[in-house]
Order: sequence, then C-alpha cells, then structure tokens
Amino acid sequence: MTFPDISADIAAAMPQLRGRVASNEPLAPYTWFRVGGPAQILFMPVDEADLAYFLAHLPQEIPVTVVGLGSNLIVRDGGVAGVVVRLSAKGFGEIVVDEGDRLRVGAAVPDVKAARAAAEAGIDGLAFYRGIPGAIGGALRMNAGAHGGETKDALIEARGVDRAGALRVFSNADLGYSYRHCSAPDDVIFTQALYQGRPGDPATILAEMERITAAREASQPIKEKTGGSTFKNPEGRRAWELIDAAGCRGLVVGDAQVSEMHCNFLINRGKATAADIEALGEEVRRRVRETSGVDLHWEIRRIGVA
Repeated sequence: MTFPDISADIAAAMPQLRGRVASNEPLAPYTWFRVGGPAQILFMPVDEADLAYFLAHLPQEIPVTVVGLGSNLIVRDGGVAGVVVRLSAKGFGEIVVDEGDRLRVGAAVPDVKAARAAAEAGIDGLAFYRGIPGAIGGALRMNAGAHGGETKDALIEARGVDRAGALRVFSNADLGYSYRHCSAPDDVIFTQALYQGRPGDPATILAEMERITAAREASQPIKEKTGGSTFKNPEGRRAWELIDAAGCRGLVVGDAQVSEMHCNFLINRGKATAADIEALGEEVRRRVRETSGVDLHWEIRRIGVA
C-alpha cells in the first residue's frame, strides 16, 4: 500500500524540526521478522527536545505509533497509517553510570548493551537484560523480563514525552507494573530510564551473562527471523507446553513456521508475509484453546493494516 504523502505539510508546520522525516518508508528492514508494509511517515528525532517539538506541533488527528528494535513486532502487510516514531541510538543511546550503583540509559539502547555496561561498572541486578532481544524503551513499555528478573525489579524512574509534547517522569510505582504490563499512558514515548543496582564483581556478573547467553542459544532459535516469545505465559502455565501439547510444533502456514526448537517462537523461513505469521499465530491459539481450554494472549505487538 502507498499512503498519501503528508511530509510537506509536516515540514511546513514545523520549521525548527531537526529529525528525519520520510514518506512511505518500508518498515520490514526495521523488524526482526523482516516483513510488513511502509509507514506513511517515519520520523526519527535527533533528541528528546526534537521529539517533544514534533509531537507538540503534529495535528492531533494524525495517529502516532512507536517502534524500537523490532524484535517483538509484526508490521502488517498494508503498512502503518499516520506517523511511526523510531528512536535512534545517536540521540537516545547514552549510558551514564551514576553514584550509588545507578545506571541512566537511553530508550534506544539495546537491553544487552545496558546489561554489559552495568556489569563492567560493577553494578549487579541488570544481567537478566542479556536474555531480552529488544531495547530499553520496549522493556519499559512491557515490563520485560527473563531469567529470574524483570524491569520493575531494578527501575527507579522513566522519562518520556506524551502526545502533547510534554516531558513526563514516572516513578516505578507510577508505572503499575505487573507481568508484561505497564500502566503508563499509551501515548507516552519513553526516552530514558534510571536503574538502581547493587555492588557486584564485574567478572561474576559477566559470567552470569555468559550463562544466560548459552541457555538462550541452546533453547531458542535466535539465529532465525523471529519475534521472540509469541504468547504470554498463562498464570501457572507455560505457553510453549500448551502449544506443544496441541501438536503445533513445526506447524506451517505459508512460509511461516512454529519453531521446532522452541514452539513459543514463530519463524519467517524466508518468504513469509506478515499475514502468514499472524495467521499461524491465530491457528496456534485456536488449537490450544481447543485442546486445553486456555486462551493464549499475544506477547508480540501487531500493528498496521492487513
């Protein structure tokens, strides 16, 4: 799909804008699945002030969608109407070690990079981020966790910009974290996080990160075109076990497949469309519901039009 080009209107309304504005920009290269249509407008702000200026001057009727590293995302084949905001490492990739075993991290920093920076600074408590294939902005939005740790366990506060262009600061309590859930307003784009760790030995922390790496490589198809864990674990159950029991391991729709290695992962075998991947996920949900009575809920975000 090709959307109407509104980039000239945006440029005229925002003469002080410094970030990159692109019309009908393909989004597939920005996702791990490598599928999906274009963004009507892709905006990549230079910094937090540039993002705030853009949002403050963008007409309210134009929808805004945020994407990060694209590791937990399906962009549908028709693309995404309105504006897609993507934060770059250049403007949102700073990592600062503060006193008291604290780490201040930009929202575009990959989780693994934040974990390594903490380890090298002798800050324990963030090693679990080594097992999460995303960026800090996404981790804040979904209370990302793995290997015994969650974002809520270490976060002090998060900064962001709302749809009106106002800077917002949220304490950990403000975010209402629970399993893969955050209560922050949907229109807030996170820009930065402040974490509290504890004193630790760098070598010991790095060894724990290596253990996490080895565990991931042994159990997850991390070298495939995948979106990570597809469904949330139902309370008291494991999604992969329900999927396996429903006979879905290796199931194929088009060129999308349920991973043989870990059946809570979907794979693009090379030529899958977003529609193939989403249809496969829905077929998995149907079979699990039929065999166990459990209704699986998507963990992967799905955005855009079919």
